[in-house]
Amino acid sequence: MSIETKNIIVEKVKNSKIDQVDFDNLAFGSVFTDHMLVCTYKNGVWETPAIVPYQPITLDPSSKIFHYGQSIFEGMKAYKDDNGDVFLFRPLDNFKRLNISAERMCIPAIPQEYFMEGLITLLNLDKAFIPTQEGSSLYIRPFMFASGNGFHASPASEYKFIIACAPSGSYFSGKVKVLIEEKYSRSANGGVGYAKAGGNYAGQFYPTQLAIDKGYNQVIWTDDTNHEFIEEAGAMNIFIRINDTLMTAPTSDRILDGITRKSILEIAKDQGIKTEVRKISVKEVVEAAKDGSLKEMFGAGTAAVISPISGFGYRDTDYELPELQQSYGARLKKIITDIQYNKSEDKFGWRYKVEN
Repeated sequence: MSIETKNIIVEKVKNSKIDQVDFDNLAFGSVFTDHMLVCTYKNGVWETPAIVPYQPITLDPSSKIFHYGQSIFEGMKAYKDDNGDVFLFRPLDNFKRLNISAERMCIPAIPQEYFMEGLITLLNLDKAFIPTQEGSSLYIRPFMFASGNGFHASPASEYKFIIACAPSGSYFSGKVKVLIEEKYSRSANGGVGYAKAGGNYAGQFYPTQLAIDKGYNQVIWTDDTNHEFIEEAGAMNIFIRINDTLMTAPTSDRILDGITRKSILEIAKDQGIKTEVRKISVKEVVEAAKDGSLKEMFGAGTAAVISPISGFGYRDTDYELPELQQSYGARLKKIITDIQYNKSEDKFGWRYKVEN
């Protein structure tokens, strides 16, 4: 059955697969909801978005996504509180960042009403898939890619915008051990590091696997010139606490403007935690680890929220971080997640209620 809302065409599934979902044992991003949103850019305009049953995508072998990598994405979550109400966290920031990425990758911007109305309609349709188990949420993946055909090295004439959702458990469990990278670079000045382009992540896989083979979980990325300054932690922004100061690198052409990162900085300021946004040298971190002033390090991103780092490796030496009873990371994560799950006041105005 197809129905039409204000700007969205909706085709519902005949039979839901929700009974097949084991909500008590959810891996991250491995099972999917009944529906997805699809919107096509063609002849210079975005066509009417449609919500359809979750299904494979058919593309011509000459589709430019396969050849020139015009692909971007976002990561969001929907949360359900104890009353069954559904909330998003700073969704307009995701929308704005998606279009910033689109501009850098020469992809046409998606209209805000298509993004927001499409997302809200999709969430209301698949609301039952939003888990209520502690630490679980509905992971939302909006993405855009070149679907136009041709081998010519130029922007495509057609694009797809899709939102797919996956009920998911925690992204990481426990602390991670990281290796400071000195050979490979995640991105470069003037490049696409600030965009959520698929190729940024593909380029990380090989050096990350090399680190895993050495017994680490992730890589700490450093600058592309001299590998002198700390930049990101795997696919996340990184925070470093030396004594009582919480530091993170400034955003740039190379570093993603993380929404969780921005939230942490604002919450830390509100909590009276001293913060610094500046270049952080590897030398400074190593020396702090040696003299005991390095208190904690953690990654920050939508998927994991905050992922504590238990230690790091650098030039064949491992440095362990202390076990803290009251870490900044744990404190900040609780404040963020309490806002996300509607368990506390939201003085920042970040929580967005999904209305029916």
